Amino acid sequence: MSTPAHRPSSRPSRRQREHRAYRLTLATGAAGLAAVVVLILSIVGVTSFGLFVLLAVLTAALAFALKATLGR
Repeated sequence: MSTPAHRPSSRPSRRQREHRAYRLTLATGAAGLAAVVVLILSIVGVTSFGLFVLLAVLTAALAFALKATLGR
C-alpha cells in the first residue's frame, strides 16, 4: 500500500499572513485618518457628510478583514 499524497495546504504561509496583516494595518490607519479629516471638514462645511460615512464603512470593513487575518 502506497503512502497517500499530501494535498497542498489552502492556508497561506505565515509570511504571507504577516504581509497581509501589515498592509491591512496601514490601510485601516490611513482610512481612519481620512475619515477623521473628512469629518472635521464636513463640520466646517467644506465636504459632504456622506463622504465621511463612506470612509467610516470602508474603515470598518478593513478593520474586520484585519481581525479575521489575525484570527482574533
